[in-house]
Parts: sequence; C-alpha cells; structure tokens
Amino acid sequence: MEDVHVNNTSYYDYINNTSQYYDYYRGPFFIIYVVICIIISIGLPLTLVAIYTLHSLVQKDNVAPIYVINLLISDIIQFCCMIVFVTNRGHHIDQIFHLIYESSLMASICFMVCIALERYLVIACPLWYRFRRSIKISVGVCVLVWIFSPVYCFSFLFINFSDISLTITAIFVLLPLPLFIFFLVGTLKALSASISVPADEKRRIVAMLVMVLLIYTLLFLPRPILFLKEGNRFNFLRVLFNVFLKLSPLADLVLYVFMRKGAIDKFLASVCCCRMDSNDNSSSTV
Repeated sequence: MEDVHVNNTSYYDYINNTSQYYDYYRGPFFIIYVVICIIISIGLPLTLVAIYTLHSLVQKDNVAPIYVINLLISDIIQFCCMIVFVTNRGHHIDQIFHLIYESSLMASICFMVCIALERYLVIACPLWYRFRRSIKISVGVCVLVWIFSPVYCFSFLFINFSDISLTITAIFVLLPLPLFIFFLVGTLKALSASISVPADEKRRIVAMLVMVLLIYTLLFLPRPILFLKEGNRFNFLRVLFNVFLKLSPLADLVLYVFMRKGAIDKFLASVCCCRMDSNDNSSSTV
C-alpha cells in the first residue's frame, strides 16, 4: 500500500484513509481479521457477565465497582464497533463507528484514571475517603466522562484539522502516564501507614494499580508515540498498534478479577510470601 499523509483535511477524509488499515482479506491483514474475530467472540460474552456480577457489588460503602462497570461498558461499545469494522458495512457507516470507537477509547482512558485515583485514595487518604466517597459523586464523574469523550471526538466532524491537532490529541492521550505512576508510587509509600485497610485488600489495590499501568503502557501508549514519531503515515507497525488497542477490552477483564475476593487473594498472598522469603534470605546472607 502507498503511504497516506493527511494535511488540512476533514475528519471524513482521515477516516477514509485509515480504512485502508483494515483491508482484512489480503496478506497478513487476514490474520488480523481472524484475531479480532477471536477477541470479539471471547471478550463480548465475558464482559457482559462481568458487568452483571459487578453490579451486585455496588453498595453505599463500595463505589469502586462503578468505575470498573463503566470501563467495561466502554469495552462493550468497542466490541460493537469492531463487529461493524470486520463486517464492512460501508464507507459512511465505518466513518461514524470510527468516531464512536475513538470516543469509547477516550472514555476507557478516563475511567482507568478514575479507577487508579480511587484505589490510591483508599490507601493514601483512608479517613478522608471513608467520609467523602458516595455513589452520587461516582455517578456524577462517570456522567461527565461520557459527555466529554463523544463531544471531544465528534467535534472533528465540524472542523478542519491538520497534523498539529492530531499531535495535540496524541499528547492528550499521553497525559495520564505521570498520573498512573504517581498513584502507584504514592500507594506503595503509604502502604505501611495505612492500618484501616485489610492486608488482602491492600494486595488487590496494588495489583490493580500495576495492571492499570501495564494496560495503558503496553496497549494504549504505543499508538500516540508512533504518531508523534512518524506522523500520520501508513505502515504495518501502525496497524499492529491498532490491534493492540483492540486487546484492551480483554485486559480490562483482569481488573474485574481484582475486584472479586477469593482465589486471587490466595495467589497474591503466595506471591507476597515468596517475595518476603527471598528478602529474608538475602538479608540473612548479608
């Protein structure tokens, strides 16, 4: 395929160019087509089950599942858009669903920030969090995210834009990275001082923060970095990073696992015990 470079064009033209990335029926793109079909067939039913299960965990004193539920809802929207992509419903339909897909990705990033912030506050500010948390505040934040994301993405329908505006969008996607690192480091520093949070919940919180950082770094971060380096030019690496994004709904299901008590607690406890034993052995050797 020839390189595609977009400059001072409408968002419709941009989506028309990006549709070349999803020519699934030639060469290696057929493999990508099969992979995306597998992602949809596995992820969609599991995500629906996870949403139904997490809904029963929402209580007055437990608002954390609300953000995870909304994250999984954004994943459902992504699955629906992927179904449209692989069925090739037509150029104009693909344009609209690309916008919906990008807005759901933006919502996913925002909800990941909300999850990381909420988990950080449980450890770093337990007393403040205990008296300030409420379902109304969490629902209000979710409503703001669902309003902001589509408004931001669909605004491209009414304006002309160049590589500069796309660069701004890429930089905007990169902004959560220092927040995720801050929340994780701050949580690790505050672990010893927090005595009101049970040990098993501390392990789940740390594991969830690590998982959020990994999902964002490995699946969301490569695409904007590649754009800042290469611009809006077609290459197979760009297609590969787009496939990475389509793996994010499956990775989000791991966050659902960390919200549930049970077998994951035994696994995390065994990991922590192995780490403590290795530290004790090293200290005794010294």
